[in-house]
Amino acid sequence: MSLLELIAAADERALVASGIACLDRCLPQPAEGADPDPLRPLWAGCANGDEWTDRLAEARAALDGVPPRADGAVPAIRKLLGEAPAERTDPELRTWADACSLLALEVHLGQDATPGAGDELLRRCREDGPAGAGPLVAGEVRRQIRILEMLAETSGASRAGAGLRQVLDVSTEGQRVLRAATSRRARGRGPA
Repeated sequence: MSLLELIAAADERALVASGIACLDRCLPQPAEGADPDPLRPLWAGCANGDEWTDRLAEARAALDGVPPRADGAVPAIRKLLGEAPAERTDPELRTWADACSLLALEVHLGQDATPGAGDELLRRCREDGPAGAGPLVAGEVRRQIRILEMLAETSGASRAGAGLRQVLDVSTEGQRVLRAATSRRARGRGPA
């Protein structure tokens, strides 16, 4: 299945978890002394849908403490957190998760040195797979597909948190990859 098909077929838990994972990967390296994981409360909201609204408020407050950087996605993450449905059953949840997916791909595209790439490439990657994309975008498409497939496999599991630890591990590894690429690119530009 394509990335768009997986999003269209995902249940509410998968939509929430995949959206959070996408936003999590876009967070810049935290400044010294800053909260290293401002979106952590949202992961608890994935496991327990009754806590979603409270956890969403906690994450919004925590992200308010993260200073935006010129090369960072913090303002876009803030905007998407502000648009996140307060109820996990809201039909807009799918639209929100899709927007989170697209933001993650746009952030990866911004760090990928793919000449002439843009919206058309991202549309094609989401519909047909990552062939022809740069390594960061291709990796992110595969990561999003893997996460949605893992969540689909644990859909309806007796434990609400089933599979979330694995999703968090995959997302954390993706975050490391993007931060390393961002750091290499910044070193290549040299001092401003």
